[in-house]
Amino acid sequence: MVDPTSRSATALTGSATALRRTTTAGLRLGAGLALAAGLTLPMPAVAQKGGGVSITHLGHSALLIQGGGARVLVNPFQAVGCAAGLPVPRVSADVILASSLLKDEGAQVASGKFLVKPGSYRLAGLQIEGIAAPHDRVGGRRFGNATLWRWRQGGLDIAHLGGTAGRLGPADRVLLGRPDVLIIGVGGGGKVYTGQEAAEVARELQARRVIPVQYTTGKPPAGCDQGSVEPFLKAMVGATVRRSGRTISVVPPLGDGVVVEVMR
Repeated sequence: MVDPTSRSATALTGSATALRRTTTAGLRLGAGLALAAGLTLPMPAVAQKGGGVSITHLGHSALLIQGGGARVLVNPFQAVGCAAGLPVPRVSADVILASSLLKDEGAQVASGKFLVKPGSYRLAGLQIEGIAAPHDRVGGRRFGNATLWRWRQGGLDIAHLGGTAGRLGPADRVLLGRPDVLIIGVGGGGKVYTGQEAAEVARELQARRVIPVQYTTGKPPAGCDQGSVEPFLKAMVGATVRRSGRTISVVPPLGDGVVVEVMR
């Protein structure tokens, strides 16, 4: 069952999503107290299986994450825009998480429960939090909002920031916490962090495994405003960079060092 109550981070800033009052008041109070104390907000207690996850890169910002008894697909796409020429990820999953309804990061081409709106959901034994964030650098006035995702799977806290160029506010940092695995767009352009911006966010969140997405290799497709992963890698000073291929396994404990997994 899907929990229809919303825990959108925008409720903390008094936006229209505060109308979802069933659990928003409790979330606002908890996040506010945590923020005042300089703490992060823990994930709700949900039955979880440990053992880590297997992550398969499907192109652009689409990843299939398997572990803890669940299959989660993020950002399935059609082969348009910066995803032109890539094979469409027509796979099955228990849950599909999309940053937006744009065809290159939220196409309904796969099989599974499709989520795109901010809110709090319980599906496939997972507690999933969707957090509204500007898709652009001007508070959403140009491209509207996207959804950031946070969940726990296979004993790991995972955050997906593949569809935003907006700076994180204090409330966002509280709700996202310190992820074990951070998936983040790095290619720049109007809707995605630049390499420098993405590196700053990764440092803010103190993620230990960072997977860059939404960048191009070689010549960008026509009309694509994204660049390569290299500026991000240069900005991640002190991190270990692994050219990991298409599939990786991430198993806790992860240690304290930062590892960037470049998947292709």
